[in-house]
Amino acid sequence: MRLNDNFLGAALMTCCVLAYVLNDAIMKLLFLDIDFFQAIFLRGLVSLPPLLILALVTKTLVQQYSRKNKQLIIIRILAEIGTTVTFLSALKYMPLANVTAILQSLPLAITMAAALFLRERVGWRRWSAILIGFTGVLIIIRPGLAGFNSYSLLALAAVILLTIREISTRKLDSEIPTITVAFSTTLGITVFAALPLIGSEWVEVHITSWLLIIISAAAVTVATLFGIVAMRTGDISFVSPFRYTSLIGALGLGVLFFGEWPDGVTLLGAFIIVFSGFYSLHREHILSASK
Repeated sequence: MRLNDNFLGAALMTCCVLAYVLNDAIMKLLFLDIDFFQAIFLRGLVSLPPLLILALVTKTLVQQYSRKNKQLIIIRILAEIGTTVTFLSALKYMPLANVTAILQSLPLAITMAAALFLRERVGWRRWSAILIGFTGVLIIIRPGLAGFNSYSLLALAAVILLTIREISTRKLDSEIPTITVAFSTTLGITVFAALPLIGSEWVEVHITSWLLIIISAAAVTVATLFGIVAMRTGDISFVSPFRYTSLIGALGLGVLFFGEWPDGVTLLGAFIIVFSGFYSLHREHILSASK
């Protein structure tokens, strides 16, 4: 893998996670004035046209794909729908930085899933890092203690669903166009969000909310496209650590938009997760270099 590919993948991953954080912050603002599923549905309506145009221009909608790739795309869509519902539900009732901190365990979860389901070799050092990292998650969640928030369990469920999404993305054949994956995923989420709205009363959307929806749609579209390409560009061990830049963005936007600052326990848990993730990826790099 060329060094330029690694730097490109790292840049794409950084832009991806920061775009996701911007989308998260805006959706949290929208939930103050708009129904949960209505906000997701309207964001999807704005996101779909540019993706459809790209798909038509590149003629990816008329291509034939193998049964395996079709199944993987369906699994990815279902995982993305589940992630959207669980993560945004947690985000609605929790500080932005807290939810994002739990999400930092994703690289560790992917490593564990690769060992269990893809039969990738994971030594005792990386297993130890995984266990320590999830200890950090427990510190943030604080089950059974006064600071426990039941919605943090939804954030943890989002990590599991995101792991399924990332594993299915990595198993897709390289010839599957990125735009096909992005368009099908966005379409699936939009259709799903429309179902609970059937027969329900819609909340009036003001101009400010429309502007927020457009910005959110642009951010999530960029994040989706860049995230898929980043997972296919550069070495995973080099690119994955740049996911952690999302925590910096979440801290900044949490303070700026909502006046939220996580307490010391949450910051400690986040530090443990990030440290464990870096160590696990460092071990993966060493093993890759020795082959």
